[in-house]
Formats: sequence, structure tokens, C-alpha cells
Amino acid sequence: MLTILGFAMIATFLVLIMMKKMSPIAALVLIPALFCVFVGKGAHLGDYVIEGVGNLAPTAAMLMFAIVYFGVMIDVGLFDPIVRGILRFCKADPLRVVVGTALLAAIVSLDGDGSTTFMITVSAMYPLYKRLKMSLVVMTGVAAMANGVMNTLPWGGPTARAATALKVDAGDIFVPMIPALGVGLLFVFALSYVLGRRERKRLGVLTLDEVLGPETETVLVKAGGGGSEGRATSGSATSASAGSGTDVPQQDEGDDGFKGLDPNRATLRPKLYWFNAALTVTLLTAMIMEWLPIPVLFLLGAALALTVNYPKMTDQRARIAAHAENVLNVAGMVFAAAVFTGVLTGTGMVKHMADWLVGAIPEGMGPHMALVTGVLSIPLTYFMSNDGFYFGVLPVLAEAGSAHGVTSLEIARASLTGQVLHMSSPLVPAVYVLVGMAKVEFGDHTKFVVKWAALTSLIVLGSGILFGII
Repeated sequence: MLTILGFAMIATFLVLIMMKKMSPIAALVLIPALFCVFVGKGAHLGDYVIEGVGNLAPTAAMLMFAIVYFGVMIDVGLFDPIVRGILRFCKADPLRVVVGTALLAAIVSLDGDGSTTFMITVSAMYPLYKRLKMSLVVMTGVAAMANGVMNTLPWGGPTARAATALKVDAGDIFVPMIPALGVGLLFVFALSYVLGRRERKRLGVLTLDEVLGPETETVLVKAGGGGSEGRATSGSATSASAGSGTDVPQQDEGDDGFKGLDPNRATLRPKLYWFNAALTVTLLTAMIMEWLPIPVLFLLGAALALTVNYPKMTDQRARIAAHAENVLNVAGMVFAAAVFTGVLTGTGMVKHMADWLVGAIPEGMGPHMALVTGVLSIPLTYFMSNDGFYFGVLPVLAEAGSAHGVTSLEIARASLTGQVLHMSSPLVPAVYVLVGMAKVEFGDHTKFVVKWAALTSLIVLGSGILFGII
């Protein structure tokens, strides 16, 4: 019964948010509370929620102060040169913009933290997408998939969990997987190219004369198929083919455009550019080297950035207020997700679901447990936390495989293939940073990314088998 209720709870949540019948925060709180009562453990709801909140509180704190920190870095102009460089590469061509998004997300993902990756990627790319009126779910989807592939780095989390759970070396898991992960990343770039072509077909090829300067109020637009040219002011763009048939949902076309990159904005601190750059590099280095817990690092970084860049209390309050909406949205999502994970774990639904899936594996599949593990990792890491999967399910799968001569290393490598989809799971706090900063509905992001992320995971798995890694 717990197995059925567990799957029903997850399905209900996904359907309601994808149909936009409930907001993600409300669905994350009310649906598990209701199912907790169905299970007959309503009296323990408080305990489950408090435990879930306690487990995710450090993550929420990290995200709150990280958003303030990177928000201040955007305000002071730290990322302006990055955007200028991307703009020179993209040349306002939607195809190049989408490919550039995947490339930037993959590079920044080297720090091993999804939240940081999404904050930097969205900070750099969001103004460009808004200026060109491109679909923001393309940005969030591509960034999430690129980060999902790179999330398998030994310091990214999943590989370390697999190594710990199966008592093997993280390097022995990751290094042989590099060719398969490389194929997965190439597929993400290829998909970005296809999605970029869709956007180019819909919008045409646009040329911005000097996007970052005051003269950017005039945008030269060259329609993709008609050969006609026109003028659009205030960053608007004419559509070359409004009915292109693409399945990419369109976002609102607000007027925030390139405000964050106004070269004359009052929040700029050009004289402190190298201080801010050094502070950011130091912060990311400290995070990778684990000198201090990540929440503490971002708390200290945010406090130092505010104090040095804005010595006046009124300016500090203004910067905090400017980013308060993002902080509230993301922190609210994380604590709401704590209710969902708390009930799933506390009631035993997760364990029963995992046991049922493992038990459903036919005896004849024993010699192919690596393949089974890879396939199961795709849905299980989407519906479960990484801790639940790697420490609860993976050892059982490894034990079943060992009876048929399948090594723990093969099982561990196969378990990494689901990470591409995992990074868009409603149980991953970083995804709320991504959709929150991009101002994209979580349901829209989910509908767009799930099929592509699952396909990418299968390609990584297939490549691993083809190369003899898994």
C-alpha cells in the first residue's frame, strides 16, 4: 500500500504543477500532508516536517546568502565582461545564444555546485534572452542538462556518494566514465544547436549594434526567411515565423530587458572590480577545497561584499531589498520541498518504492544488473534524493549484481547516468534557483526538460555499454 501511495503522491504532485492547478510551494506542502493522513500517520506529520526542514536548513541558508552574494556581484558589474564576451560570440543569433548557454553552464559546473552554476549562468544569459525575446525554458532546460552531465564530477556529490556506499574509489568510478559522459555532453550541445535553430526560425537572425551601450535602444532585425529588415525600439524584435510549430512554451515579454547591464547604473563599482573578482575566485576555491561549510562561506562572502561595495547602511538595505523576492521564492521552495521529502522518508514510502522496484527485477536480469541499475537510476534519482538512492537502493542493486559477477564499479558507474534528469527533480533545491532567477514556471520547465534529459541519460548509459565501461 505504501508503494502505491508513494507513486500516487509523486504523480499527483507532478500532474498538478504541470497543469498549473497549484503552485509548486502549495503542492509540495499540501499533497504530502494529505497523503500522510491517508497512510494513517497524520499524527507524526509534525515530526516528519521538522526532520525534513532540519536536513534542508543548511541548503536553504546557503541558497539565501548565495543569491544575495551573486546578486550583489551582478549589481556591481562583475559579470558584465562575461556577457559582453558571450554576446560577441552569439552575435544576437538565437542559435549561438542557446549553444553559448550550454557551454557556459558546462564550464561553470566545474565548481561542482549546481546552485552556483545556475546563478552565474542565468545572471549572464537572462538579459540576452529577454532582449531577444527568446524562450526562457530553453535556457533553463539547456543549463540543467549541461549541469546534470557535469554533476558527476568526483567533487559534485553523486560520484562521492556512490563511492562511499559501495566502498570503492571515486576516481575508479569517474575516470573510465569520461568517454560516455563526453558523449552525453556532446549530445547536449547538439540538442542546443537544434533548439537554437528552432528559436532562430521563430525569431529570425537579429543584429544588435551595441547592446551594452546607450544606443542599444535601436535593434536591427533581419527576418530569417523573408529577407526584409525592420527597426524595433526598446529591445523588441519582430518575429520571423510566429507559428513555427515548436513545442517551446513562450514566456512573458516584460520590459526588464538589459536593465541589469545598464552601463550607467548607480550600483556599479568599477574601481572595485578586481576586488570582487578576487573575492569570487577565493569563495569558489574555498568551496571546492571545503575550507568551511558552503553556507558559512556564502554568509561571510555576502556580508563582505555588501560591506566593501556599499559602506552606507541605506545602500546595503537597498541591495538586500532588491534581491529579497528571489531569496524568498527559493528559500520557500526549499522548505516546502522539506515537507515532501520528510513525508516520503518518514512514512517509509521511499523504502517501499525502492524495494518494490528492486524486487520486480526478473531473476534472468542478474547478469545485466549494471544495465538495470542505469535504467532505474533515471526515474529513481528523479523521485528520490541522491542520498536515498545511493545509500538506500544502490547497495541492494550492487549486492544483486555481485551474485552474478557484476562488479561494484560497474554498478557505481551505471548509477551516475540518471543525474542529467535528477538536476530537474522537484527534490533538488538548485532547480528552484534556476527557475526562480529565470522567472520560469516550474511546471513549464518540467514539461520541456524531462523528455530531453531522460534521453540524454539513456545516451550516456548506452555509450557506457558500447565503450565497455558499464
